[in-house]
Formats: sequence, C-alpha cells, structure tokens
Amino acid sequence: MEKSLLAPGHRACAGCAMPTTIKLVLDAAGPNTIVVSPTSCLEVTTTPFPESAWCVPWIHSLFENAAAVASGVEVMLKRKCKDTNVVVIGGDGSTFDIGMGSNSGMFERGHKILYVCYDNEAYMNTGVQRSGSTPFCAQTTTTPSGSKSLGNPRPKKDMPAIAMAHKVPYVATASVAYPVDLRRKVKAALRVNGPSYIQVNAPCITGWTFDAGTMIEVARLAVETGLWPLAEWVNGELVGVKKVRRAKPVEEYLKSQGRYRHLFKRPEGADILKQIQAMADANIAKYKLAD
Repeated sequence: MEKSLLAPGHRACAGCAMPTTIKLVLDAAGPNTIVVSPTSCLEVTTTPFPESAWCVPWIHSLFENAAAVASGVEVMLKRKCKDTNVVVIGGDGSTFDIGMGSNSGMFERGHKILYVCYDNEAYMNTGVQRSGSTPFCAQTTTTPSGSKSLGNPRPKKDMPAIAMAHKVPYVATASVAYPVDLRRKVKAALRVNGPSYIQVNAPCITGWTFDAGTMIEVARLAVETGLWPLAEWVNGELVGVKKVRRAKPVEEYLKSQGRYRHLFKRPEGADILKQIQAMADANIAKYKLAD
C-alpha cells in the first residue's frame, strides 16, 4: 500500500470531509507535487507549529494570495525546466471571496496550475460566517434565521462559470462521496497545459451540523438531488456529467443538516423548500442529468 501524502495525526474535526478530499487529490497528483494553501481550516489543522501532516512540499502565505504565490512557484519551476505539479488547495472563503483577485490573475495569465477548492460553503475556520459560496437560505452566524430572516438571502456564487469566463481550459465539479471521479478529474486537470479548476463538495460537520459518521451520505445526497451536479468542461464545452437516474427530493438532503432546520419549523419554510427544489430541477434539466 502506498504511503498517504497527507499523514494521519492532523487536527481536523471528526467527520470533516476536508482531509479525505485532500488525500484523494494528493493520491491522484502524486509525490512530485508542490501545494500552496491560503489561510483555512486546512492550514490550521495540518500545520500547527512545529508539526506538519504534509508529505509533499507545502507553502502557506496569506488568505488572499495563494494563487499569486503558486504563480511564482510555477514560473520558477518553468525556468529551471522542472516538471512538477503545482496545486493550490483552498477553501471557499479564499477561493470565492478574499483571493478572487489573485485567482483571476492566475487564470488570466495562463499559469499551469491546478486550483482545487474544497467547498464547505462558509468561513468555517473563523466561526461559520457566510461566504460567497453559502447556499440560499442556509443558516450561518452572520445570516442567522429568526423573525426577520430565513437564512442567507443570496444565491451561491457560480465559480465554475467565473473560471470559464477566464477561458480556463479545464473546469470540473466533484464530490468527496465519489472518490474515483475526483481522482480521475485531478489527473485530467494536471495534464492540461494551462490553468485548471476543480470545485469539490466537502461537508463540514460543525457548520452544516449533521450526525457524525454520515458525511459521505450527506455529500452523496447533494449529488442525488441535483443540487450539486458532477460536471466537466473542456475549453468551455460541457464534456461529461454524472447522471441522476432517480432524483431524490431536496428535503432528504436538507433534513440531514442543522443549517436548514429552520425551514422545517416555520410556515414560510414551505415556500423556500419549493424554491430550492426548483433549483435542483433546473440543474437536472440544464445538465440533462436524468436522460
């Protein structure tokens, strides 16, 4: 059995999808890889001084500039004629919001870098605040449910579309619940002569509030309801999706998480559930998931 490139002994929460996601990414990328990470749950749980769980070279700088640091690494390797994978691994806060400028620059300049976002849909490391990735009507500490609110009022930002607007050659969505698919997409991305972007659904047990041991089931439900389509684009063209033969109702997914509990306790929640179901149905139609 090959040695894992993310060693055991990290301090991630029990039931967290992030370390499993990272192990799958590194398994596919292999040891000839340099990883750059922004401030995140990943950083604080895998590198508490003087320890590290990383078995590949790993660089941390600031919340907002991982893609810029990785760009410098990629240019240095190119000048030295070194064929080494450069991978950015960050959460949704740095990817969707704080690091958007650096990410845009890296995409636009065409660096041969794979950017992997483990998407847990809020700023989990600093207290479960809303991010640009937080889904519609999910509860966070900055979008709490109450008499004046049913949670986050805004839709989730479409980062794959933003990456494709930068003419990124390879873009994909993936899920921790589908490891073979995730590893395949990482390998495909690393073969691209230019930037690539993979967004991985990675449930957070503390922010989403689900039962310990059910992380994979929760992630799978996101796909099976159509709320998280598994898709792949090459040069802006959709080239593959995972079919959903019998789509499950979104209530099965939402009921598994405390962040949506308020929708089942208040009369107004019924209308919101219909809206979220319509979002899933629209994904199924758009990506032809049911064909």
